[in-house]
Amino acid sequence: MFHVKHPPPNPLDALRLMIQSGAVTPPHLTDLPIRALTVDDLRSCADLSEDRGWPREDHKWGLLLAAGTGYGIDAPDGQGLAAACVVTSYGHTHAGPELAAIGMVLVAERYARQGLGRRLMVYVCDDVLKGVPLTLHATPYGRPLYEELGFDTTGRAEMLRGTFRGQPAATEADSVSVRPAAGEDIPRIVRLDTEVFGTDRTHMIARLPAFADRLLVAEDDQGELIGYAAIWPNMETHVIGPLIARDTAGAQALVTALAAETDRPLRTDIDVRHEELLAWLKDRGLGSIAFNAVMTRGVPGLPGDWTRRWAPLTVAAG
Repeated sequence: MFHVKHPPPNPLDALRLMIQSGAVTPPHLTDLPIRALTVDDLRSCADLSEDRGWPREDHKWGLLLAAGTGYGIDAPDGQGLAAACVVTSYGHTHAGPELAAIGMVLVAERYARQGLGRRLMVYVCDDVLKGVPLTLHATPYGRPLYEELGFDTTGRAEMLRGTFRGQPAATEADSVSVRPAAGEDIPRIVRLDTEVFGTDRTHMIARLPAFADRLLVAEDDQGELIGYAAIWPNMETHVIGPLIARDTAGAQALVTALAAETDRPLRTDIDVRHEELLAWLKDRGLGSIAFNAVMTRGVPGLPGDWTRRWAPLTVAAG
């Protein structure tokens, strides 16, 4: 005789049945359990983005759930997730990560303004990541909560979007050689990225060749690696990030080469201190969409060399 193995019962399903029967009182939203998310939750995460009027961003969610750790609260009505966020940790030491980025903090519209966002953030910041330096990009809507949780604004990023047009002046790229990255370039990219970013993120960089549609490196006339950049698909746009370059000319050369590879509108998030690059991008068709605050907790600012860090891979991962 064959015995059919049934999957283990879902505790939430059992709880819902008990609530429906009147056997128990429904728990308060902020008492619902928080669980780790996996790549199997990708669709639910994308549904949650769509619920809040964001793009679904399945491709980005896939990267974040693979390279980082998602945390979520299952909706008590059984319809996907009530809230979620993703943590990406960098530079592991015996005491834990050297830095962790929090992103994609979302609460379903039907559960908004009921304390779920705060509950999730307190759990992640004070339980999971207690004592770890933290960073995140905050919209004006989310910034007050993050300030209450001890985050300080230490920078700003400007989101740009539009169809790139035109070429840089020849003199801008004279000393910069841009080419597609090869397999042997990955260790070089990791070394440069660690120096510029301020901590090791090999686990993220190693995923770029598969994640991005194009990964380019920039070298000087001596063959020294002075920058790299990627372009990756996000709904109807192509996102440029990371963008690492020695100077403005290098950043322009990388952007121009990446833009030549797509007919989609471009999107990127530029550190507002890079005024020359921002003006150049706007002259070439990209318009300002929004400003986000770069916030940190437990550290006075992001580590590394901001003068060579032009745009993040995604604001959700720092």
